[in-house]
Amino acid sequence: MTQSNRKGVEDARSQLPALLDEAEKGRTTVITRRGRPVAALVPFAQAAGAPRQSSLAALAGSGKGLWGRNSAKTLRRLRDEWSR
Repeated sequence: MTQSNRKGVEDARSQLPALLDEAEKGRTTVITRRGRPVAALVPFAQAAGAPRQSSLAALAGSGKGLWGRNSAKTLRRLRDEWSR
């Protein structure tokens, strides 16, 4: 497991070369803005091994039958749920 530390935006900006050296050593740095995490500087091997989102192209199709026999009725019912 990699170690991590937290740096504010200004500190991260001024210490970027050192933070890159730390990333090469396997250390993750969480960059915060006003105390809230907004980004992470992670070792490349860790980021490269992260699972990627699958393409939706394989799901392409006509959609026939997706909404049941009466698609207009189904869509009306779904719209009504949102207007409550």
